[in-house]
Amino acid sequence: MNRLVAALAARLVAIAANVDAASQDPAQPSIQTPRSVVEERVEVIATRVPESPRDVPAPVEVFLGSELLDRGAHDLRSALALATGVDISPGGDNGPASSVPEFWGLREFDAFLLVVDGVPWGGAFNPDLATISVEDIARVEVLRGPAPVTYGATSFVGVINVVRKPAAAAGGAVSLHRGSFGSGGGAAMLRVPTGNWDSRVSGEVERQGYRDDRTSFVRGHVLWRTSAPLKTGQWWFGVDGTWLDQKPASPHPQIGQTLTPLVPIDANQNPDNAFLNSTRTALMSGFARKAGSADWTLTGSFSRATQDQFRGFLEWLTDTPGNAVGLREKIDLTDVYVDSHLAWSLTPTVRFIAGGDYVFGEGTAHGATFEYDAPLDGAFAPVVPEPTDLPIQIEDRRQFFGGYSMVEWRPTARLRIDGGVRLNVTRELREGGGNPDGGGEEGEEPGDTHVRPSGSAGVMFTAWSRDADSVGWYVNYRDTFKPAAFDFGLGDAGEGAGEDPDAELLEPETARSVEGGMKSRWLDGRLEADVSVFHMNFENLVIAQSINGLPSLANAGTETFDGLEGAVSMSFARSVSARATYSVHDATFDQYQTVLDGVPVDLSGKRLEMSARQLASFGVIAAPPNGMVVGGEVNYVGSRYLNKRNTARADGYFSLTLMGGYRIHNWEVRVDGRNLTNARPPVSESELGDSQYYLLPARHVDVTMTKRF
Repeated sequence: MNRLVAALAARLVAIAANVDAASQDPAQPSIQTPRSVVEERVEVIATRVPESPRDVPAPVEVFLGSELLDRGAHDLRSALALATGVDISPGGDNGPASSVPEFWGLREFDAFLLVVDGVPWGGAFNPDLATISVEDIARVEVLRGPAPVTYGATSFVGVINVVRKPAAAAGGAVSLHRGSFGSGGGAAMLRVPTGNWDSRVSGEVERQGYRDDRTSFVRGHVLWRTSAPLKTGQWWFGVDGTWLDQKPASPHPQIGQTLTPLVPIDANQNPDNAFLNSTRTALMSGFARKAGSADWTLTGSFSRATQDQFRGFLEWLTDTPGNAVGLREKIDLTDVYVDSHLAWSLTPTVRFIAGGDYVFGEGTAHGATFEYDAPLDGAFAPVVPEPTDLPIQIEDRRQFFGGYSMVEWRPTARLRIDGGVRLNVTRELREGGGNPDGGGEEGEEPGDTHVRPSGSAGVMFTAWSRDADSVGWYVNYRDTFKPAAFDFGLGDAGEGAGEDPDAELLEPETARSVEGGMKSRWLDGRLEADVSVFHMNFENLVIAQSINGLPSLANAGTETFDGLEGAVSMSFARSVSARATYSVHDATFDQYQTVLDGVPVDLSGKRLEMSARQLASFGVIAAPPNGMVVGGEVNYVGSRYLNKRNTARADGYFSLTLMGGYRIHNWEVRVDGRNLTNARPPVSESELGDSQYYLLPARHVDVTMTKRF
């Protein structure tokens, strides 16, 4: 037992010595490492310094890259299929390559923060989920709830941090896969040592097809990372490039209390040759080194992204002329991110962290709307000429600055007290011109500046411990805010620019939450059981609405979020592991009056639409270094309402994943089948068409061959 504890301590020390707090991680065990050895997971998402999730008074989960390889996970949904209280719906308005996560009962793609190697992926605007890659990663960290100190105004109900393998990570791999609906692709990753420098290169190309008519995406991704030793630390640099061509699906309209039978399940009402294409290039660099008695970490990034779309959606459920509305839009985005912080061990029981970060985002959009005729049954693709004149123009510039400090105090061996405070300064300036009729009149909305503190406090008490086992209780309080989401929707431009040049920006979202829970380990650390409960008061939630037939955003009064979440994980002998999760969420409007279909409506006490009452998952995997690989996962998403009035209810559903394969001498051949129940329920709401929903993709099977070296 003492040897096990010593091994765990040695591993943790090695990780802390070699990991950049924002982006570095030790090389993960190769596929030949037996899972019978308990591994200590390390996270940086909550405090910016490497720590065990067991020690942090907040709900943090870490999924190692080796685990995701065993489970055949190649996208964010499959990677987090067993995350507690989290459900990620594939697809959505941002195309079939994107997704819409749910945290704490709130299903919004802009309500959480996506981080890659410590850098907000999407900057000051919205998470760029469509361009995320989970190939060649060290781990994925998941924090439920906001991060009001470490990430301030860019996080809210949850944070996902994807940490790639560092340049010095050993080993590489080449893989090819082929799947349903013409899917297929390949990936390669390898280390390239060059003297005192370490370099690692990875790349992938894939095509993903779907049963939905004329729906697919083709994506290419390349990543180069290099690092070099400093006198008292390490410097690193990376280049990340993604191009993505998507043929979007159509959301399915609702009529009355159900989805309409007038539109077939896989019909596509987009114009012929509809597209949603994007590119993203990011440069990231930083270092971790000693600065006197402190550990100093600096991280910076610069990215450029473009989006070019030509698409449409049904506006009227009739086979009449002009029953669909189309969008033609080009968007250019620039993001800059810088974080610098220092960590001191003031005494053996006190650690102090202080730093600041800056987020800059600038976006320009040019667009036009048009009407066209679309058959409800999708029998043919409407041929619609692309508009060449793009009169609607939107420019938005955002700047978020935060200075923060955190303290960790251990007055006794069993008690840890955390506290943090942050001063947020946000500035936004938006300009809009033109209108859907092509008037071209320009107007400038006044800029908004907000200066607001945020903070958190937490206590972790270890009630019992023996060797690798322990039982700990924690409670935390988090107070945060976030400037209102902005998605460059043409409905926003028409409302603010064409009709009311003096229209104000939406009010910031604010929230205060209290959470408590238990973290426990048993059987020499092989059995883990966690449970937590939370309550959050939310103000000015940004929701989608339709104005003049175009998508727009609005504040929605006050809301209340309550929930219970729990997970049990077990590591067995012979590289077998199992995990089960269950959560109950209650997300309701507290006070909210609005107008729906021209009628005043009081939504107080109604559940938020698309918020699942229950989430559950169970997975088991046997993945020895050589021999048969077999496993399965079952996910359950409970009932949810399709509309704000709570008159249209969608029943709960199950989805099933099975995986099997064989490994020998670093070769692996496997088959992964996802959504084998072929369930096709509505999983996310469109913000383009009113009362329209994207469905869970149909059953999909992939065959993959991999060579590791």
